[in-house]
Amino acid sequence: MVEGRGSSSPVVTAPIRAVGRGREHDTRSTVPAGLAGGERVPAVLAVLTAGLLAFHRAVPNSVGRLGSLLESFLAWLGLVVVVLLVLALLRRSATVLMALLLPVAAWTHLFGGLLLPGAEPGPHDLVVVQHNVSDVNTDPAGTARALAEAEPDLIALEELVPPALAVYEKTFAANYPYRAIQGTVGLWSKHPLTGARLVDIKPRGITETWSRGLRTVAHTPHGDIAVYVAHLPSVRIRASGLASSRRDESAGLLGKAIAAEKLKTALLLGDLNGTVDDRGLAPLTSRMTTAEQGFAFSFPAAFPMARIDQVMARSATVGHIRTMPATRSDHLPVIARITLR
Repeated sequence: MVEGRGSSSPVVTAPIRAVGRGREHDTRSTVPAGLAGGERVPAVLAVLTAGLLAFHRAVPNSVGRLGSLLESFLAWLGLVVVVLLVLALLRRSATVLMALLLPVAAWTHLFGGLLLPGAEPGPHDLVVVQHNVSDVNTDPAGTARALAEAEPDLIALEELVPPALAVYEKTFAANYPYRAIQGTVGLWSKHPLTGARLVDIKPRGITETWSRGLRTVAHTPHGDIAVYVAHLPSVRIRASGLASSRRDESAGLLGKAIAAEKLKTALLLGDLNGTVDDRGLAPLTSRMTTAEQGFAFSFPAAFPMARIDQVMARSATVGHIRTMPATRSDHLPVIARITLR
């Protein structure tokens, strides 16, 4: 109601309401000075995700090894981008879509190449299989047959324990006459192996028998190759962060051994209990090349979240890497093609 001119009562205004089909509609509208609340949060999350992808090395490792923890699952930040993209499309938000260009570019730079198809096999290629077979594997013979069916040149295994070791030896014997065993790690080969020896990667503080590294030379038709097989210590995710000090120490020892290797070409096959993005494996990844195509998440086998079973090379190229069907292990086997230079 509006009082007439000359009245002593104050002027009272009411919102104009439009009436239609029995209900009232408030015609007042507000235009926010900045982003609407529904856009602000997704846009900020997009920028933060891009920052974590692009500058993950800046996340400190001094407290709880948070940097390594982030890098262990770095590729999964792509899932955040997908969720934000769905929200942006549902809200028809051009602002959020523009912000998403940042994490998309960062993720593509880091991992886009892994999505490309592998190159055609070359005349100097080797095929290798890496598998932590589990010390509680109830079917070692079936596991060995499944790995041999891929017809690789080399098969590296970890967590070999008697009497399962005898089963692997018997099952592989026909097609893989050459083998090298040190402690709980082993290598089977179609090509002659010589000079097998232990590589000491045992961290300080472990007093029991602990043999998880070997080095041997594979005499292939394309030249001699130093082959390392290793099983680095396990890591644990705790409330305080990532417990990986022993793994990191063992990686440092293995990195020094490979740096001292006199043969030009070297391969590393093993359960390294870390992804190639994890800075804890820098003593190895800084000296060797990793797979150019394929994610090959290998652990845990029931719902693979990360590839901790690795194939690395020096003076050779690791082409496409992929997982093989599950065995009775908590890891999936991985298979990769190595192109010799």
